[in-house]
Amino acid sequence: MEETKEGAVVIKLSGRIDSGNAPAAEENIRRTLEGKGTCPVVLDAEELAYISSAGLRVLLHLKKTNPELSIVNVSSDVYEILEMTGFTEMMTVEKAYRVVSVEGCEEIGRGANGTIYRIDQDNVVKVYNNADALQDIRHEREVARLALILGIPTAISYDVVRVGNSYGSVFELLNASSFSKILATKPEKMDWCVREYVKMLKKIHGTVVPAGKLPDMKETVLSWARFMQPYLPGDLGKKLLSMVEAVPHDDHMIHGDYHTKNLELQNDEVLLIDMDTLAVGHPVFELASMYNSFVGYSELDHEVIKAFQGFDFETGKTFWRKSLAAYLGTGNEKKLSEVEDKARIVGYTRMIRRSIRRGGLEDERAKRSIDFWKEKLIGLLEKYDTLLFTRNELEIEAIPENLPSVESFVEKHLEENDCPPKAQMQIGLAVEEIFINIASYAYAPEKGNATVRVEVSGDPITVIITFIDNGIPYDPLAKEDPDVTLSAEEREIGGLGIFITKKTMDDVSYEYRDGQNILRIKKQM
Repeated sequence: MEETKEGAVVIKLSGRIDSGNAPAAEENIRRTLEGKGTCPVVLDAEELAYISSAGLRVLLHLKKTNPELSIVNVSSDVYEILEMTGFTEMMTVEKAYRVVSVEGCEEIGRGANGTIYRIDQDNVVKVYNNADALQDIRHEREVARLALILGIPTAISYDVVRVGNSYGSVFELLNASSFSKILATKPEKMDWCVREYVKMLKKIHGTVVPAGKLPDMKETVLSWARFMQPYLPGDLGKKLLSMVEAVPHDDHMIHGDYHTKNLELQNDEVLLIDMDTLAVGHPVFELASMYNSFVGYSELDHEVIKAFQGFDFETGKTFWRKSLAAYLGTGNEKKLSEVEDKARIVGYTRMIRRSIRRGGLEDERAKRSIDFWKEKLIGLLEKYDTLLFTRNELEIEAIPENLPSVESFVEKHLEENDCPPKAQMQIGLAVEEIFINIASYAYAPEKGNATVRVEVSGDPITVIITFIDNGIPYDPLAKEDPDVTLSAEEREIGGLGIFITKKTMDDVSYEYRDGQNILRIKKQM
């Protein structure tokens, strides 16, 4: 039996091919291929029960005359023969896929490309939307392995199966629970979920990916912005495009679909799943996807998130806001709203494009959503000129009691970047001295906030910590260094802290700009 599929001739094999019928089988194949030229040949072995050495000679002859020969749906017994005789090295040979049913199974995750079901206590299967998903499955397995090598805890698919008219990847997730399920059933664990969720997010965003290993999310977002040109008034379409173009290239990993159904807790270990959307890019693109998952898609219809995540809209909105605050390291509402707004610009762009491409302009309900998102997007584009925001900042009240929070914030960034213990100690001394000075003198007798920004980069590692306050102008570097050769009786009290900072750091600088004291320390490892 013969059929043509995507430019290839597919020939079905059945029964046995042995010394008794091999010549006839070869003749039948030859006749089938007459006049077909050099197009690829696919042998479908789903119904082939046995093949002898005589049958293998038929395959060898066919391979010599048809270089693009492949064999699919091969049973385990036949595959074993092909493997031991070297045929799996000579040509593409694909095993038959066992069939799995997801009828009645618990849905534990849903993404842009597929849905994840628990098929038993130990295993889950991701069923792909695309009926011809084998290439998608290979891609996801490759990027999942890359993520694991780079230190991201994830589950690796160990099997490929048929599910209905599509394919699925099987993962071992023994007794695992998604963060969505935890939030829905144990609301008292909200803060724990936020902490672990953000911890994983920072691990992802702190991972540098070798060039060319993952797609660039910026290119995808640019395609969304180009699509939007006819749908935005005046020059706002061009402004949207220029704002995306201005986002710098970033080789750090982003997940691309980072929501609580894609984080699993298994035996006290947090695992990231659904890896087919992995990319590199600026965090604003990740935050946009997160906003859509927890708020955007449900702004008009609060039942959407209940059906998708399993918890209500208020839980989703609260989780999003708490996670954003923890990620940015600030509780400042103005800062949080600014970053959220910039994420919304990308998020609304994505949702509008997605809905229009699915016929949303012809559906009254979908059109209401499009009009709502479009109105919000226009307002945001009129308000902002950039999608960029400053990361790794902590804004906190400048009081001595908040020193432990500042120290913890700095230490966390240093530990994440494997800074040596001695350097951490020296930086810690400098941080304590500078923050206590700000807390004691910048706003006295009133109180005010200080911003601490940590930047770690380069090879060797370079740490730059910036302290910003709006207090009275004061340059601690202007004071003359103490004479450390004097005896205890002759010395003046004070001044040693900033002296130690200057001696242990590679550079210390100060400037007063726009009503702000800006003190910056730099340390190379």
